[in-house]
Amino acid sequence: MNITFRREKPADYYAVNEMTREAFWRFWEDDRKICDEHLLVHKLRNARAFVPELDYIAESDGQLIGHIIYSKSRIEDDDGQIYETLTFGPLTVAPKYQNKGVGMALMSYTFDEARRLGYRAVIIFGHPDYYPRIGFKRAAELGLTTTAGITFDAFMALPLYDGALDGIQHGKVHLAPVYEELTQEDVIKYDKRFPPKAPHIPVPISALLERLEPDAAKAVRGMGFKNALMLRSRSEREIASMPGMDAKAIETVRTLLREHGFRWGE
Repeated sequence: MNITFRREKPADYYAVNEMTREAFWRFWEDDRKICDEHLLVHKLRNARAFVPELDYIAESDGQLIGHIIYSKSRIEDDDGQIYETLTFGPLTVAPKYQNKGVGMALMSYTFDEARRLGYRAVIIFGHPDYYPRIGFKRAAELGLTTTAGITFDAFMALPLYDGALDGIQHGKVHLAPVYEELTQEDVIKYDKRFPPKAPHIPVPISALLERLEPDAAKAVRGMGFKNALMLRSRSEREIASMPGMDAKAIETVRTLLREHGFRWGE
């Protein structure tokens, strides 16, 4: 497949937002009713932190197949030193083109552009078993935490050049406020701009619990998830460290998610 890249234009906005809605329709957390990524893209374009120089779409034979959007973030260390960084997301690939290297190509192309523009690192909250394979490091390995002082495997950073984050013993990452300002009321209202779509019914956590041995089921139940898909927000390493989560239990999690079209821990 031949993939080309170009900067997003205002004429692309609706199509990109609709593609984002389609791509993320099945991805939402327990406290949401529908996905909010299409509203996030819409709001990011108007945010002060938006980086238009890195707002790219991917096309194949003139057809829109992917999109990546960046915003400025920053690390503030214990001495008050500020390090400007980037955050991307949502990274969207049209459903029929997923698992074909489109997302990887968008990242590779825009990472090169970010280096050319002088940015030092990219910080994300993403699939905790996928992104380390392409160079991302867990935030904890780099001395980074959220503003609340916590860290977890899905919180990662990619230095864009050697030594980019050297010297940071401990730093808190600040993202653009827009990531914390979305409400379900707003997204439901915004969603009315698009063709009606049947709500996605998530896989209940009970579908997994009933397959697990008692100790493993107790550990998963203790995570408080209602939606089995939410386990994708935890790395295999994190899940395997829980009491009762042996190799058989890990494979059970992987199998259930695979049955519903999602990859985890592989």
